[in-house]
Amino acid sequence: MESNLIAPPLAEVLRPRRPRGLVSEIVDSLAASIREGQLQPGDKLPTEAEIMVRFDVSRTVVRESISKLQASGLVETRHGIGTFVIPNRDAGNFRIAPADFATVADVISVLELRISLETEAAGLAAQRRTTENLEALATALRAFQDSIHGDTDTVPPDFQFHMEVARATGNRHFEDLMTYLGTMIIPRTRVNTPQSAPEGRLNYLQRVNAEHENIYNAIRSQDAEAARAAMRTHLSNSRERLSKGQSGPPV
Repeated sequence: MESNLIAPPLAEVLRPRRPRGLVSEIVDSLAASIREGQLQPGDKLPTEAEIMVRFDVSRTVVRESISKLQASGLVETRHGIGTFVIPNRDAGNFRIAPADFATVADVISVLELRISLETEAAGLAAQRRTTENLEALATALRAFQDSIHGDTDTVPPDFQFHMEVARATGNRHFEDLMTYLGTMIIPRTRVNTPQSAPEGRLNYLQRVNAEHENIYNAIRSQDAEAARAAMRTHLSNSRERLSKGQSGPPV
Protein backbone atom coordinates (compact mmCIF):
# COMPACT_ATOMS: atom_id res chain seq x y z
CA MET A 1 0.00 0.00 0.00
CA GLU A 2 1.47 3.33 -1.06
CA SER A 3 1.39 6.55 0.89
CA ASN A 4 2.09 10.12 -0.07
CA LEU A 5 3.70 10.69 3.32
CA ILE A 6 7.21 9.72 4.36
CA ALA A 7 7.71 8.54 7.91
CA PRO A 8 9.67 11.00 10.08
CA PRO A 9 12.85 8.90 10.30
CA LEU A 10 13.00 8.67 6.51
CA ALA A 11 12.34 12.37 6.19
CA GLU A 12 15.37 12.93 8.39
CA VAL A 13 17.42 10.61 6.19
CA LEU A 14 16.41 12.50 3.06
CA ARG A 15 16.93 16.01 4.45
CA PRO A 16 18.43 17.89 1.48
CA ARG A 17 22.03 19.04 1.54
CA ARG A 18 24.04 20.79 -1.17
CA PRO A 19 27.68 19.63 -1.06
CA ARG A 20 29.57 18.29 -4.04
CA GLY A 21 28.58 15.02 -5.68
CA LEU A 22 24.80 14.81 -5.77
CA VAL A 23 24.72 11.13 -6.71
CA SER A 24 27.08 10.22 -3.87
CA GLU A 25 25.05 12.36 -1.52
CA ILE A 26 21.84 10.48 -2.26
CA VAL A 27 23.51 7.05 -2.31
CA ASP A 28 25.32 7.67 0.98
CA SER A 29 22.16 8.96 2.64
CA LEU A 30 19.98 6.02 1.64
CA ALA A 31 22.71 3.43 2.21
CA ALA A 32 23.27 4.79 5.72
CA SER A 33 19.56 4.55 6.50
CA ILE A 34 19.59 0.91 5.39
CA ARG A 35 22.70 0.04 7.40
CA GLU A 36 21.34 1.79 10.48
CA GLY A 37 17.99 0.06 10.26
CA GLN A 38 15.86 3.09 9.47
CA LEU A 39 14.95 1.30 6.26
CA GLN A 40 14.26 -2.40 6.74
CA PRO A 41 14.14 -5.22 4.15
CA GLY A 42 10.83 -4.89 2.34
CA ASP A 43 10.50 -1.15 2.96
CA LYS A 44 9.76 0.95 -0.09
CA LEU A 45 12.02 3.85 -1.01
CA PRO A 46 10.50 7.23 -1.86
CA THR A 47 9.47 7.64 -5.48
CA GLU A 48 11.80 9.22 -8.03
CA ALA A 49 9.68 12.37 -7.92
CA GLU A 50 9.92 12.59 -4.13
CA ILE A 51 13.70 12.22 -4.16
CA MET A 52 13.96 14.80 -6.98
CA VAL A 53 12.04 17.34 -4.91
CA ARG A 54 13.83 16.65 -1.62
CA PHE A 55 17.32 16.87 -3.11
CA ASP A 56 16.50 19.36 -5.89
CA VAL A 57 18.07 17.13 -8.53
CA SER A 58 17.16 15.81 -11.96
CA ARG A 59 15.55 12.45 -12.69
CA THR A 60 18.85 11.33 -14.25
CA VAL A 61 20.69 11.91 -10.96
CA VAL A 62 18.03 9.99 -9.06
CA ARG A 63 18.15 7.06 -11.47
CA GLU A 64 21.94 6.88 -11.34
CA SER A 65 21.73 6.91 -7.54
CA ILE A 66 19.20 4.08 -7.51
CA SER A 67 21.34 2.13 -9.98
CA LYS A 68 24.32 2.42 -7.65
CA LEU A 69 22.21 1.17 -4.73
CA GLN A 70 21.04 -1.72 -6.91
CA ALA A 71 24.59 -2.51 -7.94
CA SER A 72 25.53 -2.62 -4.27
CA GLY A 73 22.81 -5.22 -3.63
CA LEU A 74 20.87 -2.96 -1.26
CA VAL A 75 17.65 -2.44 -3.20
CA GLU A 76 15.66 -3.85 -6.10
CA THR A 77 13.21 -2.14 -8.43
CA ARG A 78 9.88 -3.81 -9.21
CA HIS A 79 8.42 -2.28 -12.32
CA GLY A 80 5.19 -0.46 -11.77
CA ILE A 81 5.51 -0.78 -8.00
CA GLY A 82 8.67 0.90 -6.76
CA THR A 83 12.12 0.30 -5.31
CA PHE A 84 12.47 -1.81 -2.17
CA VAL A 85 15.18 -2.64 0.34
CA ILE A 86 16.24 -6.27 0.02
CA PRO A 87 17.76 -8.65 2.57
CA ASN A 88 21.44 -9.54 2.49
CA ARG A 89 22.13 -11.98 -0.29
CA ASP A 90 22.55 -15.63 0.63
CA ALA A 91 26.22 -16.40 0.08
CA GLY A 92 25.21 -19.78 -1.34
CA ASN A 93 23.44 -18.19 -4.30
CA PHE A 94 25.02 -17.53 -7.67
CA ARG A 95 27.19 -14.44 -7.50
CA ILE A 96 30.01 -12.69 -9.28
CA ALA A 97 32.15 -11.00 -6.66
CA PRO A 98 35.04 -8.53 -7.06
CA ALA A 99 37.44 -11.45 -6.60
CA ASP A 100 36.03 -12.90 -9.82
CA PHE A 101 37.58 -9.96 -11.72
CA ALA A 102 41.12 -10.54 -10.46
CA THR A 103 42.70 -11.10 -13.88
CA VAL A 104 42.17 -9.99 -17.46
CA ALA A 105 40.99 -13.53 -18.24
CA ASP A 106 38.29 -13.15 -15.58
CA VAL A 107 37.10 -9.89 -17.11
CA ILE A 108 36.98 -11.50 -20.55
CA SER A 109 34.92 -14.39 -19.14
CA VAL A 110 32.31 -11.95 -17.86
CA LEU A 111 32.33 -10.16 -21.21
CA GLU A 112 31.47 -13.46 -22.87
CA LEU A 113 28.47 -13.77 -20.55
CA ARG A 114 27.46 -10.22 -21.38
CA ILE A 115 27.67 -10.88 -25.13
CA SER A 116 24.99 -13.56 -24.79
CA LEU A 117 22.84 -11.54 -22.40
CA GLU A 118 23.06 -8.04 -23.83
CA THR A 119 22.91 -9.00 -27.50
CA GLU A 120 19.40 -10.36 -26.99
CA ALA A 121 18.53 -7.48 -24.66
CA ALA A 122 19.38 -5.01 -27.43
CA GLY A 123 17.10 -6.85 -29.87
CA LEU A 124 14.21 -6.84 -27.42
CA ALA A 125 14.86 -3.18 -26.59
CA ALA A 126 14.55 -2.29 -30.28
CA GLN A 127 11.20 -4.05 -30.45
CA ARG A 128 9.76 -2.70 -27.21
CA ARG A 129 11.43 0.63 -26.45
CA THR A 130 9.29 3.60 -25.51
CA THR A 131 9.89 7.32 -26.00
CA GLU A 132 10.96 7.50 -22.36
CA ASN A 133 13.46 4.69 -22.92
CA LEU A 134 14.96 6.57 -25.88
CA GLU A 135 15.26 9.74 -23.82
CA ALA A 136 17.04 7.84 -21.04
CA LEU A 137 19.44 6.23 -23.53
CA ALA A 138 20.17 9.61 -25.12
CA THR A 139 20.83 11.12 -21.69
CA ALA A 140 23.32 8.36 -20.90
CA LEU A 141 25.02 8.91 -24.27
CA ARG A 142 25.37 12.64 -23.65
CA ALA A 143 26.74 11.99 -20.17
CA PHE A 144 29.33 9.63 -21.64
CA GLN A 145 30.35 12.24 -24.22
CA ASP A 146 30.61 14.92 -21.54
CA SER A 147 32.81 12.63 -19.44
CA ILE A 148 35.15 12.06 -22.37
CA HIS A 149 35.66 15.74 -23.06
CA GLY A 150 35.66 16.69 -19.39
CA ASP A 151 38.27 14.03 -18.62
CA THR A 152 36.08 12.61 -15.84
CA ASP A 153 35.04 9.07 -14.93
CA THR A 154 33.27 7.48 -17.92
CA VAL A 155 32.26 4.31 -16.07
CA PRO A 156 28.97 5.54 -14.50
CA PRO A 157 27.44 6.79 -17.79
CA ASP A 158 28.78 3.73 -19.60
CA PHE A 159 27.05 1.41 -17.14
CA GLN A 160 23.94 3.60 -17.20
CA PHE A 161 23.71 3.24 -20.99
CA HIS A 162 23.83 -0.55 -20.75
CA MET A 163 21.35 -0.46 -17.88
CA GLU A 164 18.93 1.61 -19.96
CA VAL A 165 19.18 -0.92 -22.79
CA ALA A 166 18.24 -3.64 -20.30
CA ARG A 167 15.42 -1.48 -18.94
CA ALA A 168 14.08 -0.90 -22.47
CA THR A 169 13.47 -4.63 -22.92
CA GLY A 170 10.44 -4.32 -20.65
CA ASN A 171 11.63 -7.54 -18.99
CA ARG A 172 12.68 -6.84 -15.42
CA HIS A 173 14.96 -9.88 -15.29
CA PHE A 174 17.41 -8.28 -17.72
CA GLU A 175 17.54 -5.16 -15.57
CA ASP A 176 17.78 -7.22 -12.37
CA LEU A 177 20.76 -9.17 -13.65
CA MET A 178 22.51 -6.04 -14.89
CA THR A 179 21.84 -4.43 -11.53
CA TYR A 180 23.29 -7.43 -9.73
CA LEU A 181 26.45 -7.38 -11.86
CA GLY A 182 26.82 -3.64 -11.34
CA THR A 183 29.56 -1.37 -12.63
CA MET A 184 32.15 -4.13 -12.21
CA ILE A 185 31.02 -5.42 -15.63
CA ILE A 186 32.62 -2.37 -17.27
CA PRO A 187 36.18 -3.53 -18.03
CA ARG A 188 37.63 -0.09 -17.26
CA THR A 189 36.78 -0.60 -13.59
CA ARG A 190 39.27 -3.47 -13.45
CA VAL A 191 41.66 -2.86 -16.37
CA ASN A 192 43.04 0.51 -17.44
CA THR A 193 42.15 -0.02 -21.10
CA PRO A 194 42.00 3.66 -22.15
CA GLN A 195 45.54 4.42 -20.99
CA SER A 196 46.96 1.25 -22.54
CA ALA A 197 45.11 1.58 -25.86
CA PRO A 198 47.51 2.15 -28.79
CA GLU A 199 45.36 5.01 -30.12
CA GLY A 200 45.33 6.80 -26.76
CA ARG A 201 42.61 7.52 -24.21
CA LEU A 202 40.59 10.05 -26.23
CA ASN A 203 40.42 8.00 -29.42
CA TYR A 204 39.70 4.83 -27.46
CA LEU A 205 36.76 6.36 -25.62
CA GLN A 206 35.47 8.04 -28.78
CA ARG A 207 35.41 4.63 -30.45
CA VAL A 208 33.44 3.20 -27.51
CA ASN A 209 31.07 6.15 -27.78
CA ALA A 210 30.57 5.53 -31.51
CA GLU A 211 29.70 1.91 -30.76
CA HIS A 212 27.13 3.08 -28.20
CA GLU A 213 25.66 5.43 -30.79
CA ASN A 214 25.28 2.54 -33.24
CA ILE A 215 23.34 0.59 -30.61
CA TYR A 216 21.17 3.60 -29.82
CA ASN A 217 20.41 4.32 -33.49
CA ALA A 218 19.34 0.72 -34.11
CA ILE A 219 17.09 0.73 -31.05
CA ARG A 220 15.62 4.09 -32.08
CA SER A 221 14.92 2.70 -35.56
CA GLN A 222 13.33 -0.40 -34.00
CA ASP A 223 15.67 -2.60 -36.03
CA ALA A 224 16.11 -5.60 -33.76
CA GLU A 225 18.69 -7.40 -35.88
CA ALA A 226 20.80 -4.26 -36.27
CA ALA A 227 20.60 -3.66 -32.52
CA ARG A 228 21.75 -7.20 -31.79
CA ALA A 229 24.60 -6.85 -34.28
CA ALA A 230 25.67 -3.48 -32.88
CA MET A 231 25.69 -4.77 -29.29
CA ARG A 232 27.54 -7.94 -30.24
CA THR A 233 30.12 -5.89 -32.14
CA HIS A 234 30.57 -3.50 -29.23
CA LEU A 235 31.12 -6.20 -26.61
CA SER A 236 33.19 -8.38 -28.93
CA ASN A 237 35.41 -5.39 -29.65
CA SER A 238 35.82 -4.88 -25.91
CA ARG A 239 36.84 -8.50 -25.57
CA GLU A 240 39.33 -8.20 -28.42
CA ARG A 241 40.77 -4.96 -27.05
CA LEU A 242 41.39 -6.70 -23.74
CA SER A 243 42.86 -9.81 -25.36
CA LYS A 244 45.29 -7.83 -27.50
CA GLY A 245 46.09 -4.97 -25.17
CA GLN A 246 46.54 -6.64 -21.81
CA SER A 247 48.85 -9.38 -20.68
CA GLY A 248 49.50 -8.49 -17.04
CA PRO A 249 47.27 -7.98 -14.00
CA PRO A 250 44.68 -5.21 -14.06
CA VAL A 251 45.59 -1.79 -12.78
